[in-house]
Amino acid sequence: MHQNLHFLSQTITNSKRIHFLIIFSLILTSIVCYVVFSPFQRTSLFHIGFLYQILHEKSHPSLGREPWDYSYGKWVWDETLPDRRYTEKCPFLDPRFRCHESGRHDLRYQKWRWQPQPCNLPRFDANDFIERGKNGRIVFAGDSICRNQWESLICMLAQGVSNQSTIYEEHGNPITKHKGFLSIKFQEYNLTVQYYRVPYLVIIDRPPQIAPKEVRGVIWVDKLHRFSDKWIGANVLVFSSGHWWNQDKTLNSGGEWNKGGTCNTSREPKTDYSKLEPEPPNNIMIYEATEQMKSAMRTVKFLNITYLTEFSRDGHPSSNREPGTPVDAPEDCSHLPGMPDTWNELLYAELLRMEFRTRMT
Repeated sequence: MHQNLHFLSQTITNSKRIHFLIIFSLILTSIVCYVVFSPFQRTSLFHIGFLYQILHEKSHPSLGREPWDYSYGKWVWDETLPDRRYTEKCPFLDPRFRCHESGRHDLRYQKWRWQPQPCNLPRFDANDFIERGKNGRIVFAGDSICRNQWESLICMLAQGVSNQSTIYEEHGNPITKHKGFLSIKFQEYNLTVQYYRVPYLVIIDRPPQIAPKEVRGVIWVDKLHRFSDKWIGANVLVFSSGHWWNQDKTLNSGGEWNKGGTCNTSREPKTDYSKLEPEPPNNIMIYEATEQMKSAMRTVKFLNITYLTEFSRDGHPSSNREPGTPVDAPEDCSHLPGMPDTWNELLYAELLRMEFRTRMT
């Protein structure tokens, strides 16, 4: 079903402060990460016209490549990899993301790792990460694929905690299909890792009275979601969204996502890099926006995960759905359980490079 939405923007008066709002509309997902050594403070909102100026000042820009860029490389087979970064017994995994329990029995995918070029990706160290995050707060804000990554990070960090009973949801909320926000506490380290469900990052509201009848809602592109007040004080803030900005859900072989399409035709990642599509224009827009934001004295990083994820066609749950799913239900060709583990490895590597600390005394 198509949902008709209007995109509205209020007029913003001149100001010496930079106004920002990052809008994601990628084929998959990309991540913008703030490392805030002085905790995040809410600022005025970003003028939507700024994005227009970016796209027209450089008609064919390319993403900047740094010597330590982890976003580009190839998937390599590595027998030395441990079988699992964590198991599906992790209590913070949603059942719909437990593909092995739901019927996927091949394990070869556990031996593929991402090899950036021309640098090496540091191995994820749960003990080191959680020590760096001590007395801090990490916030994920985005859609259900962002939730994929949030759950992954919690389970990865939990490997560095000996007493698993000291990890819990602060408000007693169930993990399964919970909407709104969730807050996981690592009590021994006084570290909180939170997830806020904000698929568009901005406010979705009822249509104005003057709107045509076919308009079912409006997106206020210069108003951050009401949850944004709760992000104040975060030490790391990860924005991740994209899927909801597509006109319709991703197409798969055999038909559309809800009309017989399938994504279970491969158990291996792609290796033919000669067929790589051009960099999505939206990625370029976000990269340019984050570069502009750096002038506001904020530590911001665009973590481009589109390239490496594009080749992992084997990463969807597909027909391995959670127990109780009707046999004729569409395959899940959106979520990527397992792939966010690699995203978090990149996130960890970037935090190391940025000399991330959240120790507070």
